[in-house]
Amino acid sequence: MIKLVARPEPSKFWTYSSPVLALLVTVVIGVLLFMALGKDPVKGLSVFFWEPIKSANALSELMVKATPLLIIALGLSVCFRSNVWNIGAEGQFIMGAIAAGGVALLADKTTGPWIIPTILLAGVLGGMAWGGITALLRDRFNASEILVSLMLVYVADMLLSYLVFGPWKDPNGYNFPQTKTFEAVTQIPRLMAGSRVNVGIVLAALGVLALWLFLFRTYAGFKQEVSGLAPAAARYAGFSSRRALWVALLVSGGAAGLAGALEVAGPIGQLTPYVPAGYGFAAIIVAFVGRLHPVGVVFSAILMSMFYIGGELAQSRLGLPKSLTGVFQGLLLFSLLACDTLMAYRLVGRTSVTPLVKGAH
Repeated sequence: MIKLVARPEPSKFWTYSSPVLALLVTVVIGVLLFMALGKDPVKGLSVFFWEPIKSANALSELMVKATPLLIIALGLSVCFRSNVWNIGAEGQFIMGAIAAGGVALLADKTTGPWIIPTILLAGVLGGMAWGGITALLRDRFNASEILVSLMLVYVADMLLSYLVFGPWKDPNGYNFPQTKTFEAVTQIPRLMAGSRVNVGIVLAALGVLALWLFLFRTYAGFKQEVSGLAPAAARYAGFSSRRALWVALLVSGGAAGLAGALEVAGPIGQLTPYVPAGYGFAAIIVAFVGRLHPVGVVFSAILMSMFYIGGELAQSRLGLPKSLTGVFQGLLLFSLLACDTLMAYRLVGRTSVTPLVKGAH
C-alpha cells in the first residue's frame, strides 16, 4: 500500500520535474485515447509532436501559434505571481483586436508605415482598458476578479459580433460577417519572405527578457510579488497591495491586447467573429505549465502551439474532431495538477501488519 506523507518543505526537484511527468502522463492517456477511437496511436502522436517541427515551414507555423500564447502567458504570469486571478485574458485579447482593427480600418492608400506602431499601441490600450474594468471593480467594490474578468470575455465577444455584423461589416463582403481586408500598409512586418512569422516573435522575446529582469532583478518586481502573496506583510513594509492589483491587471490586459493586435494585423488581416481562438484561456495553462517563469513559459507556449496545430492536422488527416485540441489541453492541465502533489508530498510504501489475536496458536 502507498500513502502520501507531507514533506518538510516543497521539493525543488518536483517543482521542475512535475511538468515533464505531466506531459508523459498526457502522452500515455493520449495513446489510450487514440486506441479507443480506433486510430493508430503512432500516427496520432506524430501529428501532435512530430508534424509541427519536421520542417522549416512547419516550425514557422509553430512560431505563429506560439507568439500570442507566449505574450498573453507572460502577462498572466505577473497576475498569478501577484495572487491576482485574471481569467479573462481572452476578453482582453478580443478588445485589443477590436481597438487595433478600428485603427487599421482608418488606413487608406496614402497612409504611411507609422500606422503599424499606432495599431499595436491601440491594441495594448484596448486590452489595458478591459483589464482596468476588472481592477476597478475589485479595488472599489471588492468584486471577484475571477468572475468579473470571465464575464467580460462574453461582453467583448458580443461587442465584436455587433461590429462585424453591423457598422464595420464589409459592404462588398457578400454579406459575410467581417470587416474589409486591411490595407497592406497595416500588415505587421514579416521576418522573412515566404514565412508568416512576423515581428511579434521579436516582441515576445523582448517581453521574456523584460519580465525576467522585472521579477528577479528589480525592487519593484519584489514588491509586486510580496504585495499580492502577503498583503499584511506588504502593508507592514509600506508596499501597496492596491498598486499590485492595478499593475498586474493592466500589464496582463496590455499583453493580451498586444497579442490581439498582432493577430488581426498579422495572420488574419481583418476582423471576423472567429478572432477569438481560445488563446486567452490556453495561456492560463501555458503560464502554469511554465511555472510562471519567463523561460519556462517559452517552452510551454511551444508545447501548447503544437497541440493547436496537432488538433488541426488530426481533423484533416485522421478524421478526428478539432475539439481534440481542447482534450489534450485539459489532459495536460489535470495531469499537472495531479503531479504537483509530489511537490508537497512524497509517496511512501507501507506494509499492512496483521494484529496478533489473543489465544491464537
